[in-house]
Amino acid sequence: MQYPTAWLQGVSLGESIACKLRLQIINEELRSGEVLSENRIAEEFGTSRSPVREALKELAAEGLIRLERMGAVVVGLNLENVKELYDVRYLIESFAQTRLSGAPQDALILQLEQTIDRMKLAVKYNDYVEFAYQDFSFHEAIVVKANHTRILHLWNSIRQIVMTVILVTTEKSFAEGEERMNWIADKHRSIVEGLRSHDAENIRKVVQTYFADSMLTLGHTLP
Repeated sequence: MQYPTAWLQGVSLGESIACKLRLQIINEELRSGEVLSENRIAEEFGTSRSPVREALKELAAEGLIRLERMGAVVVGLNLENVKELYDVRYLIESFAQTRLSGAPQDALILQLEQTIDRMKLAVKYNDYVEFAYQDFSFHEAIVVKANHTRILHLWNSIRQIVMTVILVTTEKSFAEGEERMNWIADKHRSIVEGLRSHDAENIRKVVQTYFADSMLTLGHTLP
């Protein structure tokens, strides 16, 4: 699997290297315990060691690698780690959606409905990369709309791992066929209906159900 080139527009070379290494780690092309050499990575990407160091620091901050004197050791992301990641997502998204319950969200709801339509179009054209991007965009739009500085800061600290996990799990899910992927797309409509209800308690229940279902499907969609 290659990291989508379109997702790298506007990022620094160090960030680009981090994105590609992150995917290799989460997809287990780079396995736990494997040693990463700065020189080897620099040679592979045709660059100096400076952006490689930037990339490794970013991955270390995410807990995917452990920095050592002349490089790094892969820590990896096991299923338990991913479940913890989804716990954090649940806390962020539940808060964001509940925060939005106090006022009409017509513009956001229209945006989310259009995003679901694009997800279903991606299914039609068998484009798992576009589906993954739209899936991620759906959730990020809600977090951003909540307009809470610290919650957004927390989201930004996990957003790259979230994007990559969604990419990996979406590719696996596409192998299960159109019906499954259309079901996943339509599952997002429950979130839209929750927001439309303006009912904070209803929204909390919707988000809880959504993430409980997501946790159940994680096991067979990760390496």
